[in-house]
Amino acid sequence: MKKILVLVCFVFAAAACATEPAGNKDVISNANRPTETKSTAMVSEAEITAKDTAIWDSLKKKDYDAFGRLLANDYLEVEDDGVYDKPGILAYVKDLEISDRTFTNRKLMRIDNDAVILTYDVTARGTYKGQALPTAPYHGAAAYVRRDGQWLGIYYQQTLTRTAPPPPPPAKATASAKAGASPAASTGTTGPDAEANEKLVWAALKSRNYDAFASYLAPDSVEIEPDAINDKAGSVKGVSTFDASKTEQSEWKTVKFDKDSSLVTYMVKIPGMKPDRERHSTIWVNRDGRWLALLHIGTPVATATPAAKPTASVPAAKPSASKAK
Repeated sequence: MKKILVLVCFVFAAAACATEPAGNKDVISNANRPTETKSTAMVSEAEITAKDTAIWDSLKKKDYDAFGRLLANDYLEVEDDGVYDKPGILAYVKDLEISDRTFTNRKLMRIDNDAVILTYDVTARGTYKGQALPTAPYHGAAAYVRRDGQWLGIYYQQTLTRTAPPPPPPAKATASAKAGASPAASTGTTGPDAEANEKLVWAALKSRNYDAFASYLAPDSVEIEPDAINDKAGSVKGVSTFDASKTEQSEWKTVKFDKDSSLVTYMVKIPGMKPDRERHSTIWVNRDGRWLALLHIGTPVATATPAAKPTASVPAAKPSASKAK
């Protein structure tokens, strides 16, 4: 998909559909997508892995028609230089040259019978617009959905692994931040609105209500960051060392996978961090009537270059791993 994926993503036959360019809508339209058909059959990890590999192979062969057929019409890809819809990715990958790619640590996470997530590490060799792709591995996540009997890629995101030690934690919370951490702080009620759910998460973090934060995570939740992949316990421990009181969230976009799962992606500004902006995404799932966060991934925003000029529908180009997919 665009960088390593390119994408991922996670990375993914549906006919081409004219959708609004990424950034023109806060909610990706589902009006033209195929009608959902629920199935009792459970897809195998081998089948999804083969589908993911086929996406990479189509890019390596420059078979852009095949690449497009493997993506849902409401596909979304999140990279360090922008958020891409299906038309945006189809345009982007035409400047991509992939000579080789390797995958490790592939794991399947089941959402329900009609939606799954594939996580893995990927390293690609090649160029984007003549510039060499990064050689470091990326943590990637790709989501697939079953639409009219076909498994299609609907989302991909990756983040470059960080080999250097992570930055030191922020200074101790200010008095005002501590004052907001009230033992009586309430836990909100989540629902099918993924954006509203994510705002509840950040409200809990800003008030240091870590019990509330933990209550929003699925027992088998996974958090992917440049320097770590955390389970639920690791995520709760990690946020407890972080002062989120001055963070800001913006540029919200959501995509509905099916009636029991949705994606929300957005920008986070973190004063004092370098870089001070990250693109975050969370997949929310309905588990026995409760909406819980199953997967979260954060990607630091790339530093803009003077030559990078965005077009009306496609973010500015730059060599990156997703251009390797």
